Amino acid sequence: MNKDLLNTTVQEFINTHLNTNTTNLVLKGSPFKNIDIKDLIEQIEAKKRCKKKLPTWYNADHIIYPNKLNIEQTSSEITAKYKAELISGESLIDVTGGFGVDDYYFSKHVNHVTHCEINNTLSNIVSHNFNTLKANRIKTITGDGLAYLKNSKNTYDWIYIDPSRRHDTKGKVFFLNDCLPNVPQHLNLLFNHTNKIMIKTSPLLDLSVGVSELNHVKSIHIIAVNNEVKELLWFLEKEYNQGISIKTINLTKTKRELFDFKWQDESKVQPSYSKPLNYIYEPNSAILKSGAFKLVSQKLNIFKLQKHSHLYTSNSLIDFPGRSFKIRATLPYNKKALKKENITKANIATRNFPESVQQIRKKFNIKDGGELYLFFTTNINNERIVVICEKPEIT
Repeated sequence: MNKDLLNTTVQEFINTHLNTNTTNLVLKGSPFKNIDIKDLIEQIEAKKRCKKKLPTWYNADHIIYPNKLNIEQTSSEITAKYKAELISGESLIDVTGGFGVDDYYFSKHVNHVTHCEINNTLSNIVSHNFNTLKANRIKTITGDGLAYLKNSKNTYDWIYIDPSRRHDTKGKVFFLNDCLPNVPQHLNLLFNHTNKIMIKTSPLLDLSVGVSELNHVKSIHIIAVNNEVKELLWFLEKEYNQGISIKTINLTKTKRELFDFKWQDESKVQPSYSKPLNYIYEPNSAILKSGAFKLVSQKLNIFKLQKHSHLYTSNSLIDFPGRSFKIRATLPYNKKALKKENITKANIATRNFPESVQQIRKKFNIKDGGELYLFFTTNINNERIVVICEKPEIT
């Protein structure tokens, strides 16, 4: 960590050039004797990525940033705040500390937080930033978090771990056994030092795969931000062997959309089906990730359009965890029926439909945007249909 980056003139240079073409800066070279231009570019690019994701760091003075990859991999402040709300106690150890955003917020709910980071440079940066942000409840340790636990007799109220996928892992499907550290392999070690474990994983991890690899899973939280799933949280409790609670949450600027259920219940229920009625609903991405397609129908007392369509309908408008629309018309899918509506501009979505949005736009010459919403889907009779909708009036 180059402390010369903290000099006032250097900080002014970084802040002044946040919107400058970095290629031009490289060509000009560094104006500072003890700082390489690559280090300046790294600070500029990393800080730019923090403006929306990490505003506390972005708006603070004398913050040092790691490379932009570390910023990309770290939790956002909005998800870190949510995680911190779920815990309390005297002590927590994070064995894969990273940039420390989660630990910063954990320290607002836990009295003593230990941040372990194997990368010496990153550990020093995080330690400096915690001091700058006056995060006085956090102790930083440079080294392997699991090795630290093996050599320690300490116990903690919580252990937090954010395993990273190995670089040689290919494809979208992966296992926790493919990650570093290998959490399933070290569960006994972790439970020797705590009764409660929180694991953060990528949303690419299939829930059934994670459940099969881990023991003592008590609950799984699926966190989406503005309808994009950002991370999965796995809560493990020592000796727990009962049903698993699934908690989905979509965090938006104005509200939190929640839908909870028991993992084993989805296979036990049968949804109710109907043709499109007065309103149509599209679940948010956290629910879609959870796979609770039948339970949405049962718990919210609404109808499913078709087994694989994952769209729902009702006569009366309900408070739905996702998008809600008022149906204007339902058409059979054919060129004659749609051309008759003379729609030239609309928002298009497909569910359980053989053609892509791009193919449909080209086929019917419909531009993107406007106040109309078209769902191309399949109904209960396996007929392809087009549901023409608009946003409902909120009373």
